[in-house]
Amino acid sequence: MNTSARYVIVVVAFIISIHYIVSFTHESYGRATSISNITSKFRPSSSSNSGRPDNFPAHNPDSPWIPGGNGNDTLVVDKHANATFVILARNSDLQNTVRSIREIEDRFNRRHRYPYVFLNEVPFTDEFKRRLSVLSSAKMEFGVIPREHWFQPDSIDEAKAKASRDKMVEKNIIYGGSVSYRNMCRFNSGFFFRHPLMEKYRWYWRIEPDVHFHCDINYDPFLFMETNKKVYSFTITMYEYQATIPTLWGHVMDFAKLHPEFIAHDNSLGFMSSNNGESYNLCHFWSNFEIADMEFWRGPAYTAFFEYLDKQGGFYYERWGDAPVHSIAAALFASRDQIQFFDDIGYEHNPYTHCPKNKDVWEKGRCSCDPAKSFDYDGYSCMSKWDRFIETKKKRK
Repeated sequence: MNTSARYVIVVVAFIISIHYIVSFTHESYGRATSISNITSKFRPSSSSNSGRPDNFPAHNPDSPWIPGGNGNDTLVVDKHANATFVILARNSDLQNTVRSIREIEDRFNRRHRYPYVFLNEVPFTDEFKRRLSVLSSAKMEFGVIPREHWFQPDSIDEAKAKASRDKMVEKNIIYGGSVSYRNMCRFNSGFFFRHPLMEKYRWYWRIEPDVHFHCDINYDPFLFMETNKKVYSFTITMYEYQATIPTLWGHVMDFAKLHPEFIAHDNSLGFMSSNNGESYNLCHFWSNFEIADMEFWRGPAYTAFFEYLDKQGGFYYERWGDAPVHSIAAALFASRDQIQFFDDIGYEHNPYTHCPKNKDVWEKGRCSCDPAKSFDYDGYSCMSKWDRFIETKKKRK
């Protein structure tokens, strides 16, 4: 071999060595110069995207992928609603919050990267923020609830409120003696959507510490709600404890008489009352799971409704929960077609679980729950009433 040939081989070997070193140390260079990327430039383009949902873009080597799962279910989707998850938690809820976020990431958000807003009546610790921040590449914000949105207002007669709490404790009513629980119910009823960190969003998905998501969610519920003009959704419905809301329905009907202009024409009153509002059957949507439109809560009907209820003092003189307050408002001020039951979202908040009973839905979602143990048609569930209400409305059309 002559001298010139030897020099050429040495130079080529040197260039190849540098290429491999840079490929391993610079990920973007490695992707750009990979054989698969180079050869893709010479393949004919295709106008179809066979086998992929319409909202999933075609795969290319530079698309962001997240480990876990296989196929298109790990592809990050670019189209988003103006939405966020909202989690009300204390620093002591750290481990349970970690579990909830890990599950919603695995089942849904690793493909969508919707942001999170964490709210607390005191500042979150650095440890809380650190432990949560590693669970997702989505934006996370941590906020403190304004004092006037959380604590019992000065207008409440504390002696009267305490007497009511003491009676509930005597009757062993859950959270009967808790002021902080009442603070939480009032906050979730009228203030969470006004928090500065929430104001930039329209849609929210409420998540609580220590809840479980049992099925893959292979579409975007936020976009579904937006596209189909929904305002409120649920997975579990049940009866409220009468002793916690003895005067609530009376105040609701008083408000309805004062403001008939707010009552939707095709409302869901029939789900909650069999006698046109004379009495309340105690059915409500379990609000620890909610995907909803905050413009509904921020609108004139709900604003006037909450302010009216707040003046009655029932959040503290009784133990009004945000679940019946939200549910009654959605039933009265929204049309029935704007309320969505998400049957395919397997969800658990101890001790109740919703699990899809349809075999195809259950298999497609790779659900880990047992359909036979779903709460839907338990004796304490209101699901059969919702089914009858919807069916009756359909027959009348």
